[in-house]
Amino acid sequence: MSAAVDIHQQGPTPGARGAQKDPGQKNPGQGLARTNARRALGWLLLLAVLAGLVVASLLVGTTGIPLSTIWEAMVHFDPGQSIHHSIRDERLARTLLGVLVGMSLAVAGALIQAMTRNPLADPGILGVNAGAAFFVALAMGLFGLTGIWANIWFAFLGAIVATVVVYAIGSRGVTGATPIRLTLAGVAVGALLTGITTGLVLLEPATFEQMRFWSAGSIGGRGQQVPLAILPFIALGIVLAASVAGSLNAVALGDDLARALGADVVRTRVVGVVAVTLLCGAATAAAGPIGFVGLMIPHLCRWLVGPEQRWIFAYSLVAGPILLLGSDIVGRLLLRPTGLQVGIVTAFLGAPVLIAFVRRSKASGL
Repeated sequence: MSAAVDIHQQGPTPGARGAQKDPGQKNPGQGLARTNARRALGWLLLLAVLAGLVVASLLVGTTGIPLSTIWEAMVHFDPGQSIHHSIRDERLARTLLGVLVGMSLAVAGALIQAMTRNPLADPGILGVNAGAAFFVALAMGLFGLTGIWANIWFAFLGAIVATVVVYAIGSRGVTGATPIRLTLAGVAVGALLTGITTGLVLLEPATFEQMRFWSAGSIGGRGQQVPLAILPFIALGIVLAASVAGSLNAVALGDDLARALGADVVRTRVVGVVAVTLLCGAATAAAGPIGFVGLMIPHLCRWLVGPEQRWIFAYSLVAGPILLLGSDIVGRLLLRPTGLQVGIVTAFLGAPVLIAFVRRSKASGL
């Protein structure tokens, strides 16, 4: 508020004068879809794209399977046919896991960006994924725990510890927890934990054989047990995120103004942190640390629908799985028959797209 007053008192800056020369320019914060009808139509179009990718994910694999056979395995499952087991235990489980992990990472990224008012924040940059991965490595290396439930609980613990440490470091000092301080603290903590995790894997390659595959970020070979195990945690995280979406619109204006508008800032942030922990912990435990989804998807959604958090969350629920399933399909087609881990593909696809969006002032601002 004070910075805005000083600018007006000193006169417009050159950048501000340049902006004033375009009287026909519309509000850049409204997004491409400027009405709720257009936003709903866009959401339905994305939902249709996601449905197409789900079908494609079931069809693409090391061997071609007709769509009729896949439908028969879904509707009339025959335990005596190995092809039916392959479809349900491998392709269906992989597709369902891709949808759940994509939703989790995208919504968690949108939550973190809204709570910190930082367009560069995501579970990876703030060290949440690194904390979850580090504790999963401890579970595997020190205790020999490799089951999905052990991964989930240790990933939750790691996500909580990383979040607390990053916030404690970023909030020290007179200025408190500013977006820049939180980002720097998250990068530092994430790099430290990632380095320790990588060192553990290299020192004991036999012990951490499964960890090396998991750390690349993959949704293949998990079976039906994994998506079913993380489903309740992800569902609860999404419900909590939706419950604070309206309050986050006020928080985006600043804590003081949010309180003046009647928003409970502390409750909003606490519920948001719990939601991020559930979403990131479950996704990381199941698929490993996958980057760029939580960073890029909220930017894309904000560019489409503007700063309204409820629409951003709704779009993230669909756009996140689109990116993850699309990346997984590309990885399977590029490197047959083994396939390329989805975490590697999202990095290759996400980096150039993110750079293009960051270069646009409309997309990079909150």
